Amino acid sequence: MTAADAILSYAVWLAFAVLAVAFLLTVWRVVKGPTLPDRVVALDMLTGIVIGFIALIAIRTGFTLYIDIAISLGLVGFLATVAFARFVLSRGTGGGAPKESGTAAPLAAVPAQRRKPRTRRTGSAGPAVRRKARK
Repeated sequence: MTAADAILSYAVWLAFAVLAVAFLLTVWRVVKGPTLPDRVVALDMLTGIVIGFIALIAIRTGFTLYIDIAISLGLVGFLATVAFARFVLSRGTGGGAPKESGTAAPLAAVPAQRRKPRTRRTGSAGPAVRRKARK
């Protein structure tokens, strides 16, 4: 065993230990998370940690098929995160940061005093002008 192999072996074992601690803390956040967005972010983090484990196993064994599995898991994990985010937005109970002022709110969310009344177009002269013309 050369010095480079020993360093690589120690680095892989250290990375396994760090990822194991990160995995446990992230699972705790999924279980304990105070809000649904916290849990969604923790699940996304779990996907990243599992990808790290798969990459370490690929380094340790030298079997490169694991890298393809890690890439596939990354794509599926991203789609799952997007689906969870859309679910949270559809429920409307984000509990996270307030909305930005630049985003457009639906008409029902705008207070009644700020809404402009909808008028019907009846031609060049309005109804009040026509009433005066009839008299």
